[in-house]
Amino acid sequence: MTVSIQREPIDVASEYAQLVGPQPDAAVATFTGYVRDHSDAHAVSQLELEHYPEMAQKVLMALGERAADQFGLSRWRIVHRYGLLDVAETIVWVGAVAEHRGEAISASELMMDTLKTDAPFWKREQGPDGHVWVASKAVDQHRRARWRSEEKA
Repeated sequence: MTVSIQREPIDVASEYAQLVGPQPDAAVATFTGYVRDHSDAHAVSQLELEHYPEMAQKVLMALGERAADQFGLSRWRIVHRYGLLDVAETIVWVGAVAEHRGEAISASELMMDTLKTDAPFWKREQGPDGHVWVASKAVDQHRRARWRSEEKA
């Protein structure tokens, strides 16, 4: 039940093996995010991610703990990159282990939906017209809002 914020590439196979361990529970759900070669408006050749290290670590740890509490996870892990990334490089990897698939899948969704809106990471895309800071999208806010309503329930 840990967080890693790193410049180095994410070794997805190794992360999965460490998360599952020798005795997995009944369900494992993971999400892997990659740098796309396009945005809504233009082609993308690179993505730069900046972050506030201490705050990002704190936010991601609290997020993993919340998912574990809410969905009864036995294990979880969040790995997020920073620095300059090329197209097709891994940006983020999230894993959740639970007794049932619904809980593992929901926990992974909660972590990603909340991470996209709440974690202190800033993205800047390199496109044909130079650098463009990536603004928060309405769809991300909408996906995050469904978890807020569950927080109040």
